[in-house]
Amino acid sequence: MKILKTVKKLINSLKNIEKYNIEIENIKFQNGSILYNLNLQKNSKNILDYEFKVFSQWGEDGIIAFLINNLNIENKFFVEFGVENYVESNTRFLLKKNNWSGLIIDSSIKNIDFIKKDQIYWKHDIKALCEYITKKNINKILMNNTYMRNIGLLSIDIDGNDYWIWNEITSINPSIVIIEYNSLLGKDKSLVVPYKEDFNRSKEHYSNIYYGASLSALTKLANIKNYALVGCNSAGNNAFFVKKKLLNEKVQEREVDEVFQLRKFRETRNIEKKLDFLNISQQEEILSKLPFEEV
Repeated sequence: MKILKTVKKLINSLKNIEKYNIEIENIKFQNGSILYNLNLQKNSKNILDYEFKVFSQWGEDGIIAFLINNLNIENKFFVEFGVENYVESNTRFLLKKNNWSGLIIDSSIKNIDFIKKDQIYWKHDIKALCEYITKKNINKILMNNTYMRNIGLLSIDIDGNDYWIWNEITSINPSIVIIEYNSLLGKDKSLVVPYKEDFNRSKEHYSNIYYGASLSALTKLANIKNYALVGCNSAGNNAFFVKKKLLNEKVQEREVDEVFQLRKFRETRNIEKKLDFLNISQQEEILSKLPFEEV
């Protein structure tokens, strides 16, 4: 009898936690909507002036809102890679506030199961897919799971092969591309980690900072694909590119030197996999001894 009562209390506690989390999300969304409306009154061409965070890791929610409100986007559909459980992501606010549709992909079945049990999955038009993305499968995945070529936004954050995957994509034609860059590689050289199909940043080097591409490398690739660099977030880890034909008075092309942001966050780990809070020079010293390709 005591065991039954304990189980019932536990179930009620879990229900209360779920209700609490839903309420927290509602408050965050309401606050985000206020910031969204305030941004509409601004008259700046600098995307950093529009940053705000609701569900994104940093200020991407505000930057995305600025871009979609100032670009002629044909189809309100997004694709985002590497979303984990989608609680923190670049497109969740876009999905809820602007009622976009989308495809989200993560390599963990646990994360995908979590997403499908989240209320967001039945309230909005979104598809969650469990796939490990490689150069070989990316276009097939996109062709099989998107119903249009000209999509509104593509967000790539897979902690390693980001450059190589974007380079490979031909099956969709996004208006906006958000992609992670490694600011520790500097703003002058076009450096990329060599492609490895099963790349895992924490396994490739214990420091956890050996991954990705420099902003210059991504900008060169963007130019080949007819995209223009329009800015970076202030955290110094995400770059924003827009189709050149969509540029206008409010959204303009920028040079790497103008928008490059050196990140402030410290995520380096020691050989025991514990955070060691190295400064920028120490982190750059580690990377200087590791292999990169110049593109």
